[in-house]
Amino acid sequence: MRLLIARCSVDYAGRLTSHLPSALRLLMVKADGSVLVHADGGSYKPLNWMSPPCRLVEEETADGMTWTVTNKADETLVIAMDEIVLDTQHPLGVDPGLVKDGVEAHLQALLAEHIDTLGPGHRLVRREYPTAIGPVDLLARDGDGATVAVEVKRRAEIDGVEQLSRYLELLNRDPLLAPVHGVLAAQEIRPQARVLAHDRGISTVVLDYDAMRGIDDPTSRLF
Repeated sequence: MRLLIARCSVDYAGRLTSHLPSALRLLMVKADGSVLVHADGGSYKPLNWMSPPCRLVEEETADGMTWTVTNKADETLVIAMDEIVLDTQHPLGVDPGLVKDGVEAHLQALLAEHIDTLGPGHRLVRREYPTAIGPVDLLARDGDGATVAVEVKRRAEIDGVEQLSRYLELLNRDPLLAPVHGVLAAQEIRPQARVLAHDRGISTVVLDYDAMRGIDDPTSRLF
């Protein structure tokens, strides 16, 4: 990754045009070719950027340096630098990718162990059942022998419903599995996610983490 702190102006030309007047900013060039322009504020979001694949051309000018970044759609990002405070490169290597947090991974393991949480007669077929777009958290059979695909989340939102919908579309193409019913299981399910899931014929199950771990017995509660 290349990092520059420079006083620069930025002009974008593409589907629309935009201009950032000269100011001190952080410029990032990642190994994948993406170029990002950051200010010291605005959280993680860059002021402007160019996604890969794109081409960066550096040109020395009388006033300093100019970067012209062009993508395959012929959109351009022109960064004119009149002062460079820092220019450094740091190879980061291959990133291992995002790993599910401990609670979510543990939820999946607990539900696999207590698959009857989904209903009487359910039995586990496999954890992390592979598909062409990624593994389904759990594949099970219900009491009637029908296939059930389960997506486990700590907090289920609309994107979880979309993810499970894509899995179901693929799984239902397999005559050995079809018809496949979807279950979205989570400690918390957002109202919008529940509505969308039910609209698509996907069941929702709220998981009691403590009860599944044997810490809390729901039958002993007063209310």
